[in-house]
Amino acid sequence: MALMKLVQEIKAHSSKWIKTKGRKYENFFWQDGYGAFSVGDKDVHIVSKYIKNQRQHHQKQDFKNELVEILEKHKMDYDEKFLWD
Repeated sequence: MALMKLVQEIKAHSSKWIKTKGRKYENFFWQDGYGAFSVGDKDVHIVSKYIKNQRQHHQKQDFKNELVEILEKHKMDYDEKFLWD
């Protein structure tokens, strides 16, 4: 399955699911687009630890600043006008 199709499926099913969790979620919608990064086998434990500690991490650093930092660290071209909805 192509990554784009997988993300599409995840967004569609999770959007339907979250809307069953109460009225406060009835207007939930995913933003357009997505970002995807690959991880080598030797770094899986690092990413796993990051995910487990994400809530605490994002109390110190917001997502937008972190994403730009990652893109620049890995010398990835980007145009900030296309990053945010």
